Amino acid sequence: MEKNHPKVKFGKTGALIVNLGTPDSTTWLDIRKYLKEFLSDRRVIEVNPIIWQLILNIFILNIRPSKTAKAYRKIWMEKEKMSPLRHYTIMQAKKLSERFQKDELIIDYAMRYGNPSIMKKMNHLKKLGCENIIILPLYPQYAAATTATVCDEVYRSLMKMRWQPSLQIIPHYESEPLYIEGLNKSLEKKISEINWKPDLIIASYHGIPQKYFDKGDPYHCYCQKTTRLLNENFKKDIPILTTFQSRFGPQKWLEPYTDKTLEELPKEGKKNILVICPGFSSDCVETLEEIAIQGKENFIKNGGKNFDIVPCLNDSTEHIELLYHLINKYLVK
Repeated sequence: MEKNHPKVKFGKTGALIVNLGTPDSTTWLDIRKYLKEFLSDRRVIEVNPIIWQLILNIFILNIRPSKTAKAYRKIWMEKEKMSPLRHYTIMQAKKLSERFQKDELIIDYAMRYGNPSIMKKMNHLKKLGCENIIILPLYPQYAAATTATVCDEVYRSLMKMRWQPSLQIIPHYESEPLYIEGLNKSLEKKISEINWKPDLIIASYHGIPQKYFDKGDPYHCYCQKTTRLLNENFKKDIPILTTFQSRFGPQKWLEPYTDKTLEELPKEGKKNILVICPGFSSDCVETLEEIAIQGKENFIKNGGKNFDIVPCLNDSTEHIELLYHLINKYLVK
């Protein structure tokens, strides 16, 4: 090799797990910064961008950060100084590295919005000598507003690289047996811990606008498939119902809505409800605040008796084994 040749690392494979993202703190400014990036994504908000930016910057970003900050403060991990989503994503990457124990494989994590960014981590893996990078978006059910926008950002990162790595993307895993098994085990564990029998189990997924589904987004179908497999493999005689949460704005979203369902169930005589959120790979503000706090209050206020939520798979042994299996299938043998 010539003396003046730049040093180049090579021969490694990288695996990047990617979650939605989180603000860096619960301050108004950090929340606003995070919301601005998230709500500026045209995969998330499919309206005229000029009109939307006016609405976003004049109204939403001056009002919503205070409400969102209040929600995050309720679930913030003070000891770790971070949100649960960031904590569990870090732990997932750490435990995956320990599970693989391969010097030639580098496991890392990124966030689609906020820190650490996909572009930063893609560049980091490339500098470490990763000639092949596997991307695992932590969304079991594919949607354009989640998995596709992760891919968009990965591709933008590649566009700025002179020497691009090869790329493999794991698009969805809504029916992966280890995934269904992990959800079932988490359900069984929670039921063994409570001293009442649920009348119904709600499988609450993050919603998307109905018009996205009408345009061909497969997300709704993947959610229904996961619930069907849960019902087929669950050993308890308790029905599981699909609902959709976290709607935003005035337009129609996928139905039935989780919040409206929780209001109506007590009137139908179903006063003991257990909720699981299969579409969330880590507990976050949508599960811990929107469902575990707001959802419970709403349910009890309308006549419900018993309410509980199943933790997400987080950094459990079952989840790490699932992620290991997904990545391992894409490794060059």
